[in-house]
Amino acid sequence: MLRNIILVLGGTLIAAGLVALLGGALVPALVAMVWGAIIVFGILYERYAYKTIVERAPTGKYWVKTTERFVDEKSGKTVTVHTNTVTGERAYVAE
Repeated sequence: MLRNIILVLGGTLIAAGLVALLGGALVPALVAMVWGAIIVFGILYERYAYKTIVERAPTGKYWVKTTERFVDEKSGKTVTVHTNTVTGERAYVAE
């Protein structure tokens, strides 16, 4: 829900920038369009590129299986989170 609201906000900024551009306000138009593009790209990047789900748990003595679990919206699989206690890196493992 919040993700969709932020995407609409980013799209609105891009549209407002285009309207301002047609009205001759170049600098405000560019500012609105750049911020709108940053918001939209950031939300889409986070959703599809940030959280890669792997099939096998990482190996090594510092990797610990956490109690955090969720169902991935794209695949419908249950995912367990593993954390590296030294680096703080997280791995998302499908069950």
